[in-house]
Amino acid sequence: MRELEFIIAQYENLRSQEIGCVLATVVHVEGSSYRRAGARMLVDEYGNITGAISGGCLEGDALRKALHALHKQKNKLITYDTSDEDDAIIGAQLGCNGIIQVLFEPLDYEDSHNPCELLKTVVEQKHPFAITVMFNLNRSKEQLGTILLIDEHSMYSGKQPGKEILDLILEQAKLTFENKSSYFAEFNIDRETQHLFIQNYQPPVKLIIIGAGNDAQILAQQGDLLGWEVIVTDGRPTHANNERFSSSCQVIVTKPERTLEHIEIDKRSCFVLMSHNYNYDLAVLKLLLTEDQIPYIGILGPLKKYNRMQNDLEPEGIRLSEENRSKIHAPIGLEIGAETPAEIGLSILSEIQSVLTQTGARPLREKSEPIHEKKDNHFKEIKV
Repeated sequence: MRELEFIIAQYENLRSQEIGCVLATVVHVEGSSYRRAGARMLVDEYGNITGAISGGCLEGDALRKALHALHKQKNKLITYDTSDEDDAIIGAQLGCNGIIQVLFEPLDYEDSHNPCELLKTVVEQKHPFAITVMFNLNRSKEQLGTILLIDEHSMYSGKQPGKEILDLILEQAKLTFENKSSYFAEFNIDRETQHLFIQNYQPPVKLIIIGAGNDAQILAQQGDLLGWEVIVTDGRPTHANNERFSSSCQVIVTKPERTLEHIEIDKRSCFVLMSHNYNYDLAVLKLLLTEDQIPYIGILGPLKKYNRMQNDLEPEGIRLSEENRSKIHAPIGLEIGAETPAEIGLSILSEIQSVLTQTGARPLREKSEPIHEKKDNHFKEIKV
């Protein structure tokens, strides 16, 4: 289960028992931090925590701040400066060297647009959203919090601000979808500066494993640990069954030519062909070549298997386009000296992550620039 799903599940549990809770959200990071803007955790009135906003260094103090916000029933912005080695609140000498803004929002169960109700829509609908949070770096000012969800078609729901601000937010949300990155902005209204964090939320990666062998079991477990949505397909009910795969996996028994009838493909659907049956893999590959949305097709086996596939497709008039060649990874995976099924799974998942994030998969020690890109991390001034 994904972290956001854990948070929503716990929210529903707390709501059913009428236990008060607070949502903490990282709304901006300047410098380095273990978690980036958009990280969240839920704190209940008994001090139980679901999710995380750091690697563990902020949670202790954040728990106290959350309980204070819950007592006051008021949104609260807190600044953590992990670059200050004398900061006794955080614990000193963390080495993160960043300034982290965290917004605490007590949740009103009577409010159908409270932050967790909005996030519940995000979890249920499983498509991209721009999640809009308004706050003020002047901590003494009102902190409006998580107010809007906007989809790729500029349809929105939540607490609507005035028309001028709404139009401004909708325009900025378009940029998050175009650039596939979160967006930070500031604007002045009534002689007061307001800040925006528009999170570019992408649904979980959909990992479709063709084949239900023992190595597929391990790959499915690894994908599940990453929070990816895992689907396993195979023609053998003795292999493709819920006893062999975790309950979070969708397991489908199907003939290869009918594989896609049971799967909703989107821009984050990644296929791994590992049935260990050449004809089965070839039949599925033939289907995938017609699906433009798929960003990744990996084929387990040596290069000669992939070459044979291309040769076998030619008599049917099927020639791989340059676009198809660019998304096919054969042999599959990154070169990390993998031999065991778990190591091979690590190699495959690392390559998929690299493709989806369009990064080079090189050692971080070779980077001269910061680990996380900072080009979109500043507040862009916009006119109302």
